[in-house]
Amino acid sequence: MSSQTFAASAALDGPDWFRQFRQAGTEAFAAATRPDTDQEIWRYSRIADLDLDGFGPAGSLVLPVPDGLDADLADPAGVAVVENGRVARCRLSPELAAKGVRFGSAAGLDHAEQYVGQVIGRSEDALAVANDAFGSDPLVLVVPRGVTVGRPIVVVDWASAPGAAVFSRLVVRAEAGSSVSVVHLQRSDSERCWLAPVVELSAANDARLGYTVLQDLGRAAWQTATLVAEAHQQSTVDVVAAAFGGEYARLRLDLRMLGRGASGNLAALYFADGEQMFDFRTLQDHRAPDCRSDLLFKGVVDDRSHSVYSGMIHVRPEARGTNAFQTNRNIKLSDEAWADSVPNLQIENNDVRCSHASTVGPIDEEQRFYLESRGVPTRRAEQLIVSGFFDDVAARLPADELRTRIAALVGAKLGEQR
Repeated sequence: MSSQTFAASAALDGPDWFRQFRQAGTEAFAAATRPDTDQEIWRYSRIADLDLDGFGPAGSLVLPVPDGLDADLADPAGVAVVENGRVARCRLSPELAAKGVRFGSAAGLDHAEQYVGQVIGRSEDALAVANDAFGSDPLVLVVPRGVTVGRPIVVVDWASAPGAAVFSRLVVRAEAGSSVSVVHLQRSDSERCWLAPVVELSAANDARLGYTVLQDLGRAAWQTATLVAEAHQQSTVDVVAAAFGGEYARLRLDLRMLGRGASGNLAALYFADGEQMFDFRTLQDHRAPDCRSDLLFKGVVDDRSHSVYSGMIHVRPEARGTNAFQTNRNIKLSDEAWADSVPNLQIENNDVRCSHASTVGPIDEEQRFYLESRGVPTRRAEQLIVSGFFDDVAARLPADELRTRIAALVGAKLGEQR
């Protein structure tokens, strides 16, 4: 990032607390070590191909958002549209507003400084720190104690910033005993851009927080996304990610188990083709006793695409009674496609149950032959097998409309290839 970018950061508006937050982020980013493949967290990645100096700030650039981007879910409890990192519009059902649910730009919410940056802290990842330095307008959702939000809340994250860097941030806090589900739709046009979104999720005692992200970016986009979730006593955090777009799309997902009896479920499905690369790095960080975490990531790679899954289960000395599981399965549809799968365990307590597993291989020939022998064309047979492969992840999606949308994206990927 150039000196002009730093000057642009200083010129961004916002309340005093956020200007100070951004200034501290700017100083941290200037001092941070730039990522490279010699660092373990960037091993296997294409980070060497990302020229940070080649992207300028999106600034106040706002282009029209196509109609229907938020149509994937009928009758949501609330909708926010974020354009190039700025909250463009936001609505919430009057019933939820009357119950004290707060949803909107951090600049317009009282005491938003209590939430922005509190979960992630100061990351060691320079590209996450860049969001601290150059982000302009965090979106914040706070669900009060004991409130249940019956329908998902939708966030549309739209980028149309040719040659620019976009830094959006979503912060969700579910207070004690509350329940909420958020659907995050990440989309962009066909222009090359760099997106570095940050998502912070916090579930207080006995809360239930669901978060689903559908990444369907334009094929020229680069994304380095960071998601950090924390689960307190007896709370549950459910995260589902689906990735289909972008040239290179990375998701770093950290789940911190901070309170006794907390549960966390992480799931992802992804389908790469052409020259795409999807890069997933996960941490299941158990810091409290009697917690449970379960991870299931499933992917398909075709043509000359590449996927990476690198995950760590870390059980701290105080986290006795941990149950933690990690599974990554991959299907290769092409001999030239590749999938790296690197599960890891770091166990510092003997009273635990932990396991990990990974597989990489082609479509089961017996399954394909069975379908073809009954008159199903090869293309359709592969679509059915891949759809079935994704079923147990798709079943975790919070709405039928999302399952329909993902089935269509899978079908389009297979249809384009043969």
